[in-house]
Amino acid sequence: MNEEPVQAHGQQLTVSFGEAFWTWCRVSALSFGGPAGQIAVMHRIIVDEKKWIGEDRFVHALNYCMLLPGPEAQQLATYIGWLMQRTLGGLMAGILFVLPGFISILVLSILYACFQQTTLVEGLFFGLKPAVMAIVIDAVLRIGSRILKNRMMYFLAGSSFVAIFFLNVSFPLLIVVAGLTGLVGGRIAPRHFQVLKGHETTVTARAGAGSELSVQAIAPTWRRSLRICAVFLTLWFGPLAMIGWFAGGQSVFTQEGIFFSQAAVVTFGGAYSVLAYIAQQAVERFGWLQPGEMLDGLGMAETTPGPLIMVVQFVGFMGAYRNPGDLNPLLAGVLGSLVTVWVTFVPCFFWIFLGAPFVEKLRGNQALTSALSAITAAVVGVILNLAVWFSLHTLFGTVETGSFGGLRLLIPVWSTIDLASLAIGVLACLMTFCWKRGMGVTLAVCAACGIVWQFVF
Repeated sequence: MNEEPVQAHGQQLTVSFGEAFWTWCRVSALSFGGPAGQIAVMHRIIVDEKKWIGEDRFVHALNYCMLLPGPEAQQLATYIGWLMQRTLGGLMAGILFVLPGFISILVLSILYACFQQTTLVEGLFFGLKPAVMAIVIDAVLRIGSRILKNRMMYFLAGSSFVAIFFLNVSFPLLIVVAGLTGLVGGRIAPRHFQVLKGHETTVTARAGAGSELSVQAIAPTWRRSLRICAVFLTLWFGPLAMIGWFAGGQSVFTQEGIFFSQAAVVTFGGAYSVLAYIAQQAVERFGWLQPGEMLDGLGMAETTPGPLIMVVQFVGFMGAYRNPGDLNPLLAGVLGSLVTVWVTFVPCFFWIFLGAPFVEKLRGNQALTSALSAITAAVVGVILNLAVWFSLHTLFGTVETGSFGGLRLLIPVWSTIDLASLAIGVLACLMTFCWKRGMGVTLAVCAACGIVWQFVF
């Protein structure tokens, strides 16, 4: 999979591997708040600060990642890493994006299995959740302000929010409808739909101080595609075959590898779209979790850096911990989490390395640009739905689901409002929107407030 480095006017793009490494470390360390917050962090650092790629190319890559199964933020990091430094850059960016969350959830899973409840961990989660709420709201405003450039885009975003929040329309269907709307609308009124300017063949990016370079993608070939398939399908299914051979088909490790491989190819629309299915199977079919424990794992994933789908690592750990066979339970739990994370994220690298060259080539297609513009606007509505959902479940202990005139309603029980979470959330919003404090400072202050609250009250 050796590929030529990025070329521009006869020069190599002057972004060193070391600079990229530390930049992706920073992105991964600040990647809280689910996909909305993570994409906003990536945009702020890679596009606004470093200026390594331009706005149009960033959004074009994001649109492709939103269409894939799996965590779109991690895949976007892999895509940008590949764009800048090819296969090694993509691997580095994608792995670093996952690594802090993997370590955090592994440690928390061990604490959970051994102690179930710890005041320090509870306080940390308690303070981080309202802070993440503010970060997600900020992300909606940031991304929306850059993408919603006319009334048609606002209409599509609003329709998307209504469809997914009130009508419970599935995310894949929403994306298909938005794409078709963009295709048709682009022919009828192109100026209202071609807002991404994807017809440009290159996009200017700044590397280092002051030098302007044009990022060029490699041309896709069938030979390269077959090579990518051979490598990544072997990496994906080879370990599963070895586990099945040595441990047997009834082993918890084999079951987890097969189950989460299946989940990896249906996770369209983010982690929430598949969590209900995973929870049901983990509790009722496999017995890996007790009822209600999925929410504990979701709390870990929501308040640690990395993709929200990392909640499956908690499921894999607890399943192997409770069914260790002849192994030590903690060792079995660690191995179970490794198997789960492996089969969840190897496909993510596969989709990017296989499809990215084709997607870059299609940047010159105006019909595709119109479709992706409409999809992008719809995604803003989806992210807004996530922000509302997350805020309700952060501030209220009970949120009931009702209906009125065919609309699905999320109704908070006002008697369950958590005033402490509300206070920390207000503080987080003040620090984010009024005092313009950085994300790291906001998270640290809110986490400290949560820990103090748990110890004192």
